[in-house]
Amino acid sequence: MQKIITDDLDALLDALPPHISESVRHREDRSELLEVVMDLGRPPEARFPGRDVFLSTEEVIADDIEYTVSRIGAFGDDNRAGIARTLHRISAIRNRKGRVVGLSCRVGRAVFGTIALIKDLVESGRSILLLGRPGVGKTTMLREVARVLADDFNKRVVIVDTSNEIAGDGDIPHPAIGRARRMQVPTPALQHAVMIEAVENHMPEVIIIDEIGTELEAQAARTIAERGVQLVGTAHGNTLDNLMMNPTLSDLIGGIQSVTLGDEEARRRGTQKSILERKAPPTFDVVVEIQSWERVAIHPDVAAVVDATLRGHFVPVEVRWFEDGEVKSEKTLPFSAAEPQVGRRVPRKEEPKRIMPFGINRLRLEESIKRMNLPVDVVNDIKEADLLMTSKSHYRRKPRLLKDAELRGVPVYVVRSDKIAQMEQGLANVYRVEERSDSVAQALKEAEEAIEEIKRTGQTVELSPQNAFIRRLQHQLAEKYHLATKSTGKAPRRRVQIFPNDDEHRV
Repeated sequence: MQKIITDDLDALLDALPPHISESVRHREDRSELLEVVMDLGRPPEARFPGRDVFLSTEEVIADDIEYTVSRIGAFGDDNRAGIARTLHRISAIRNRKGRVVGLSCRVGRAVFGTIALIKDLVESGRSILLLGRPGVGKTTMLREVARVLADDFNKRVVIVDTSNEIAGDGDIPHPAIGRARRMQVPTPALQHAVMIEAVENHMPEVIIIDEIGTELEAQAARTIAERGVQLVGTAHGNTLDNLMMNPTLSDLIGGIQSVTLGDEEARRRGTQKSILERKAPPTFDVVVEIQSWERVAIHPDVAAVVDATLRGHFVPVEVRWFEDGEVKSEKTLPFSAAEPQVGRRVPRKEEPKRIMPFGINRLRLEESIKRMNLPVDVVNDIKEADLLMTSKSHYRRKPRLLKDAELRGVPVYVVRSDKIAQMEQGLANVYRVEERSDSVAQALKEAEEAIEEIKRTGQTVELSPQNAFIRRLQHQLAEKYHLATKSTGKAPRRRVQIFPNDDEHRV
């Protein structure tokens, strides 16, 4: 296997002011360039893996920024622009009046050869979901999947390209996607609508989607899969466990619901009456966790893995990597399966010990960590952090700090909002808090006992405080017995109340 990398670097340098571009051209390490940063009133910088370099002693002036802006495409709602028929991405920083005062000019590279790790899965026609931290190569692999399916297997491939990340800027897509067709999305909020439009109007055999992140997009993906179209996409989250505990995206792997068993069936299984089960067939048949540019972990049967995990069992995962130009593989148990389950958590050797909050409330994060009894320190410097936790709104802006984190190899975890419940859910995902086997079981048992008490006494029962994920399961359990529920209180003391009739409603 030989990797071939193309970057069209001259096209990006031609868009920079001459005194900046010439400084880059004369560098022997320019092939490693990640991005050029131009901020008004500061010297221009070039960023390379692990280091930053000043390109000039002169400060960037307004004419320098205008020079570049006039030579690239128009900025969209996400403040991103590009250069036609390249993969370069230019992101703008604006002042309060909307004037551009800073530019991040990222080098876009097409890498050919990475698909060798999963080529057999792509050929199979099954739907594949790629997971991994930002900067690990998800979009690069998507791009090559599109090209191989379109060119080598002559399939009708349509790419839903939300921010022109896959096929580049301009009306003519980058050659890296081969004969695949590309549908641009006017604004990220409309990605789900364009996904449906693609399958209804253009008869694709394969649809490529980058960054499935909302419930509407997850629903659109299921609709497409049910029509027999092969899906290849990416989603927020590093592992399959992340998706299972994510209420918004768990539908991609079938969704999770609470089910009440009969007495005889519960005895036969040796479990309590309320258990967790998968709701529906997964949207994606295969999940690929991209661990690095040259290493992946593969779950070839998502339904079987989810079912086994919910029952407390472990299914071997296949790990593949490049070695001496060849693809090597081995099967191994998930890391948590090799360690004893103690208390409420299964620790992992790779757990981050220091978290840096960005765009979220530090005090709330510290309170969540303390409440969950996690061995974690909250730090203020990205150089000290093992993980950066931010909100969805901040992540979408792609600020410089997130880029610094990606360059340093620091994972970025995105929570939906700045609420304690969301932080606790995020921490549970990151640290694989074993709520399935302990906390969820206890919470559902408490709900069962409350339901029995209500049947006997007709009195309202208030349950113990729980996070949003567990409260949803308690609501579902009570509804099966035709009882009314609602959540009361503020996190971390928010809890479920169960009522003997429908005089109250769930909130």
